[in-house]
Formats: sequence, structure tokens, C-alpha cells
Amino acid sequence: MEGQGKVMREYKKWKTQMGILAVTVAVICVAAAGISRRKEKQKEEDTLKVGISIYQSDDTYVNLLTKKIERQLKACEKQQGIKIHCKIVSAENDQNEQNEQVEHFAALAYDVICVNAVDRTNVSTMIDRVEESEIPLIFFNRQPVQDDLRKGQHIYYVGSDAQESGRLQGELVASVYRKDPAVLDKNGDGVVGYAVLEGETGHQDAIIRSEWSVKTMTSSGVPAKRITGGVANWMKEQAAAIVGRWLKEEEGELELILCNNDDMALGAIETLRQEGRTDISVVGIDGTEEGLMAVRDGKMLGTVKADSDIYAEYIARMVCGLKKEGTVPKEILEGHDREVWIPWEIKICPELGE
Repeated sequence: MEGQGKVMREYKKWKTQMGILAVTVAVICVAAAGISRRKEKQKEEDTLKVGISIYQSDDTYVNLLTKKIERQLKACEKQQGIKIHCKIVSAENDQNEQNEQVEHFAALAYDVICVNAVDRTNVSTMIDRVEESEIPLIFFNRQPVQDDLRKGQHIYYVGSDAQESGRLQGELVASVYRKDPAVLDKNGDGVVGYAVLEGETGHQDAIIRSEWSVKTMTSSGVPAKRITGGVANWMKEQAAAIVGRWLKEEEGELELILCNNDDMALGAIETLRQEGRTDISVVGIDGTEEGLMAVRDGKMLGTVKADSDIYAEYIARMVCGLKKEGTVPKEILEGHDREVWIPWEIKICPELGE
């Protein structure tokens, strides 16, 4: 019996020790879980979440720009010692889809949302949603109307002046004509027959670029006559098809195609080369990598470049400034309160000189 009692005492002692151990383990686990949660929270606080919604995925210039924004944000990671999570989505030209994308970013408490708007005149839903969440919103490349930009405290726009791009495109043509009229007036009749490839029906930039390109070209002394025109929705393939129809239905002497962007210019060039036409010059706007290469190779007469590196750098600096200081660096705004303007520059094929 004494042996059994000793065993029972030892068992009770062991059971007590195990109970203490279990409590200790439980306390340690709870503490560890708390530390883990605090670390996760700290990690989340140190992570800058940036949501970017673009109007469609097959716009060459916008894709180039967003890739460069990503690279610039990576550089900010090292400079500011924070983790940056960047999510890029495409609305595929559907404004309702873009509204939902912005809603999703806001619901996930993203720190800054950047939008390349599908419809620049229909951004109120997005603005109202981010204002509710007090999330800064940066529009880029497609400028909302001024009333919308003034709706909230932290709504910005980054872009290039459409009027300046059209004006410089017209100056580009005029400078070539002054240097050697025969480059444009191939048939020597004293008049340059031109066509305009517009980016999008009713789009502000397309309207302004077209208007100011022609206005500047003619006011700078180029005798010109409009032969035809068309809308190619900024797309290379559509431009190629339209130019193909022009060549078949040509009325008058077409000698110059003014394009609202480089993608359409490249589409026009592709068709002209396939048809063996070397008597028609093409100019673009944007300064995409492929467009600049075409200019260097003499396939495109010239383009007007908005430096995408500067563009991306400014957007990244705005994003990081809004996260760190709660405001955009004043040197970027250059006296403007909500808008950042990226300058344009003329690029002419080397044979004709800058």
C-alpha cells in the first residue's frame, strides 16, 4: 500500500508539473501570437500600397509608362526604407470596371490610387469613393475636367499639354518644309496634301492635338490641303487598316499623315511599306521606344516626345511624398496646386536634322 501511495504522490506531482508546463506553453503561445500580430501590423504600416488602374492594356505608351512607374517605386523603396506593393490592373476600356477596381483598392485600404481614366468626363464615382476613405488619387495621361479635380483635397493630375504636343507637331512639319519643301511636296504642285489620324472620337487630347497641329503647320507657312481623315482609337492595327482604305480610295494627292500618337503612326507606316509607297510622310506624338526607333531609322519623319522617365519619376515621387509627408513635393507642382505638367520635345529623323 505504501508503494502505491508513493506512486500516486509522484503521479500527482507529475500532473501538477505538466499543468504548469501547459499553462506556460499557452502563455508563451499567446505572447508569440501577440508579437506576430504586432509584427504583421508594423509590417503593414511600413508597406506603401499603390493601386494603378489603366484604361486598357494594349496602349503602348501607357504600358511603357506604368512599367517605368514600377521601377521608380522600387528605387523609392531603397531611398525611404519602406516596402512598396504596386498592383496594376486594366479596365479594358470599361468605365464601370474601372470604378470597381478603384472601389476594390479603397476597400483594401491602399495608400495611393493612380488612374489612367477610361472616360475623363466620368470620374465622379471614383472621386467620391476615395474621398470617403481619404485616399489620395492621382489621375495621369487622361485629364479629368477641372470641376472634378477640385472635388477633393487630395486629387491630382500628371500629364502633358495636348495643345503643346499639337503645336510642336505642326512646327516639326513646318521646319522640314522650310528646309526642303520637296520632302513633303512630292509631286511639286506647291501644296502638301495631308490627312489626320485621330485618336478617339470626342476625346479632348485627340481634338486639341489635331486642331493645333494643322493650325500651326499652316500658320507657319506650309501650303496644305486636307485630303481625308479618320479615327483609329490610338491603335496601330486600326490605323493600318484605315490607311489601306485611303490608298485604295485615294482622292487627290496624299503626301503627309498627321497622327495623334506613335502607335497609329507606326500602323500607317506598316501599310505604306507593304504597298511600296515612299511618297507619303508620317509624323507621330508620344515618343514611344518603337516610335523613336522608327524616327532614327528614317521610317517616320518625326515625333513629339513626352519623356516617360520624367513622367514616371514625378508620379513615384508624388506617391512617396503623399505617404511620407501627406503632400506632394512643391518642386514637382511648380506653382500649380493640383497639376504636374511633363514637357514635350521634337524628334526629327537624323537625315533632316534636329
